[in-house]
Amino acid sequence: MSDILLRLEQTIRDRRTSDPADSYVSSLQRQGINRILEKIGEEATETIIAAKDASVSGKRGDLIHETADLWFHTMVMADHLDVSLDSILKELERRFGTSGLAEKKSRSESNATRN
Repeated sequence: MSDILLRLEQTIRDRRTSDPADSYVSSLQRQGINRILEKIGEEATETIIAAKDASVSGKRGDLIHETADLWFHTMVMADHLDVSLDSILKELERRFGTSGLAEKKSRSESNATRN
């Protein structure tokens, strides 16, 4: 299933240096991290609204569309900051089989020892 994500990561990487007039990815990359983060914020808000609407209507098309937009823009951000999809997938794999509550507690304890 992650094959499409790997293909998308490569496409984003390939378009990073394209002409911004021809590539949305290149345009975002050239506008910088603040614009990319604004887009993530917009897409997150739209995803929340679509989820709320889907919970009432049972129609999930908009939720799927907005979630795809959110993932895409998050991948553009990761590429901009040279964070690979592989590193994110490895972090998810590391967490697999661990209770979310236990994982969150370990991060809190780790942060407390750093301060």
